[in-house]
Amino acid sequence: MENSVLSSEFTSSPELVEKLYLNGNKKTYNEGDIILDENSSIRSIPIVMKGMIKVIRTEEDGREILLYYIQAGESCIMSFLGGMHNEKSIVKAEVEEDAEILFLPVDKVSLFIKEYPEWLDYIFRLYHKRFEELLDIINAIAFKKVDERLLNLLIKKTEISQSKTIIITHEQLANELGTARVVVSRLLKQLEDTGKLKLGRNKIILL
Repeated sequence: MENSVLSSEFTSSPELVEKLYLNGNKKTYNEGDIILDENSSIRSIPIVMKGMIKVIRTEEDGREILLYYIQAGESCIMSFLGGMHNEKSIVKAEVEEDAEILFLPVDKVSLFIKEYPEWLDYIFRLYHKRFEELLDIINAIAFKKVDERLLNLLIKKTEISQSKTIIITHEQLANELGTARVVVSRLLKQLEDTGKLKLGRNKIILL
């Protein structure tokens, strides 16, 4: 499984796949684990082999905003940029689903950029995808109402997990949206009343 993840990303360079495994350090994490915290040093770049990571930014008032998800075969572009410029992390990366992660030392990231065009292309593709996702976030915060953002977030979670059932608390949803739990609870009840979803204990079922 994990071998096919990198092989499918770098089909034209089996040598690069071999180098990634040779120089990387694989670790296993459980849901809720923090693999990178804000203001921490970035010594290696995470490549998700299995599971899913969510990347969060904390505002000055303590509110958290969900920026994007990192799925199998992907990495964190914020870690790339911070690691290569020897800067502290400006985001937090938390495990959304039990994950296996391959950590590649920062010095190897720079070396592989020079040696393998496929690696540079991989970084550019990630950057493009994350840039579009961040634009969507900015657009949602600036122009969309919280109820619309909430429903869009729930739909995105079901698409990623390929399940209509979402295991999550109202508090967690509020943190990801950067709003209050009481607001999320009220909006979820409204969505349930209109037949868009069904609420359970720490779970939501989209209909």
